[in-house]
Amino acid sequence: MGAIEKSILTGNRLFSLDFFRGLTMFLLIASDTHLFASLTNPVYQGTILYSIGQQFEHVPWTGLRFYDLIQPFFMFIVGVAIPYSYANRIKRGLTHSQIRKHVFQRSFLLLLLGWAMPCIDAGEIVFFFQNVLAQLSVTYLLAFLIMRKSTSTQIVVSFMLLAITEIIYRGFPIEGFNHPFVANENFGTWLDLQYGGASLDGHWVSFNAIPTTAHTIWGVLTAQLLMSKRAPMRKFKILVIAGLIGLAVGYALSPITPIIKRISTSSFVIVSGGWTILSLAFSYWLIDIKKYKNWTLFFAIVGMNSLFIYLFAQVGGVGFIRHLIQPFSKALFGFMEESAANIWTNLILLFFLWYLCYWLYKKKIFIKI
Repeated sequence: MGAIEKSILTGNRLFSLDFFRGLTMFLLIASDTHLFASLTNPVYQGTILYSIGQQFEHVPWTGLRFYDLIQPFFMFIVGVAIPYSYANRIKRGLTHSQIRKHVFQRSFLLLLLGWAMPCIDAGEIVFFFQNVLAQLSVTYLLAFLIMRKSTSTQIVVSFMLLAITEIIYRGFPIEGFNHPFVANENFGTWLDLQYGGASLDGHWVSFNAIPTTAHTIWGVLTAQLLMSKRAPMRKFKILVIAGLIGLAVGYALSPITPIIKRISTSSFVIVSGGWTILSLAFSYWLIDIKKYKNWTLFFAIVGMNSLFIYLFAQVGGVGFIRHLIQPFSKALFGFMEESAANIWTNLILLFFLWYLCYWLYKKKIFIKI
């Protein structure tokens, strides 16, 4: 699964995508270190630190915080990468059927890894498909299969998936699971209970892969726009308009269909899609149009090994490094109040995770599937 490739920051690339992917992964692993959780210590209540920490916690059920956008960011980024990767493989002489075979293989491996991680964590065979990799195995495949269709067709399919989800949740007939927007009393929970994979504590559902396919499809459409011959500022304006429409529609729908990430309601998918498109649009304007890109390498090198660092963090890597540095951090920060010492320890842990990505980058090692 390992491969040594040329640095992805060389050649004709979309630098804003490299940055956006890297920033998303950096924030994800920062959360895994419990850095943001340490900011919500009661001693910081009423401060800006506490407010920042809260934004890096998922909303318990209804609403939207910044951390609820991380998975949509990642789903969207994968979609943006698909047309670029496809074009590069075509240039190397691969046929569409060969690329399609690779996509099916990659989708299967993503599903396998997404299934295996909860098993490793539980120490036994369990069936949970609510994590990012398992969800991506579906969204990636579906987005690829319609990638060569017209723009209008792809847009229609993305909204059809949202409409189908809405209809299923609202019309599900089984008693006890016919409350579409109540935790653990909806179709998504019922489906997961059928194979023993329900997340009753977290309320996440594996069916989220269907509505969130829209994020990956919109990523594909964004890439196709950015690869077109339109003027850069024209592309930027189109993205901004699309993002603003997403926000307007998503928030307007919220009184009818609540914004709930844990079951990926249509309003959540649309509004988070709007924020995601606007985020990439701003990155594209700043980095690819205005050419302020030298500083982006700090984040981009994390995105170069996004699969590796995600898996490393999820299967105990964070705990392992914490165990190594804990004695030294205690000695170094022992004079501090415990909450402050925890923040500094988590910052050092985050640095070690970043440096691991940096070391792989310097060795030109990029782990992919």
